[in-house]
Amino acid sequence: MNVHTLRRFDDELTQLKERVLFMGGLVEHAIGNAVKSMLEQDEKLARKTISRDSAINALEVQCDDITRNIIVRRQPAANDLRFIITIIKVVTDLERMGDLAASLAEEAIQIQDHPPADFSHLEAMGNQVQQQVNHALDALSRGDIHLAMSVIEKDKSVDKLYKSMYREMITYMLENPRTISASITLSNAARNLERIADHATNIAEMVIYNIQGHDIRHVNHKEAVKLLHGNG
Repeated sequence: MNVHTLRRFDDELTQLKERVLFMGGLVEHAIGNAVKSMLEQDEKLARKTISRDSAINALEVQCDDITRNIIVRRQPAANDLRFIITIIKVVTDLERMGDLAASLAEEAIQIQDHPPADFSHLEAMGNQVQQQVNHALDALSRGDIHLAMSVIEKDKSVDKLYKSMYREMITYMLENPRTISASITLSNAARNLERIADHATNIAEMVIYNIQGHDIRHVNHKEAVKLLHGNG
């Protein structure tokens, strides 16, 4: 490629990254609104969150089209190819996170008729998951390996919150059958949040792959650290 063509190629990659980060911003907003609609029992906000999922889906299609065009026209290799692979994976995770936010909003509507007495555990989990998503996208934006690794490590605490909340819901249902409906809905909401955090972890793992070429998706945290420091 000549200098002019290389510059245009770099511009295309930059524009693609910006489009993906814009999609990530919409997903972040959707998750925040879904959690808020649940905590505040705001049916209007929940329905708005559900209706806006189509914008996230449209961006997935746009990003896929741009990526395919780049592959066909530029035939990327080495670092550029890693970046393209990363984008393909990240876009898929973002779209699924958007779907999970919409599902969470649907559960916020369902719970209107039988609201639980206490949302505190779900609120704590929602806050942590939103932070995980924000940090994963920041790591992608800045190419920050250390931030990406912190997202991966902190996923364990989200899993613990989910398991604790699930056990609590089981206890409530056994002690008082009248709480069954609300408890099931809250458990489903917590499960959706836990899955969103998993997708944030996927994004963080792809950030590391993009920068260093190490695939740590099925490697434990200690082994991943060794790989990143060249000791694997």
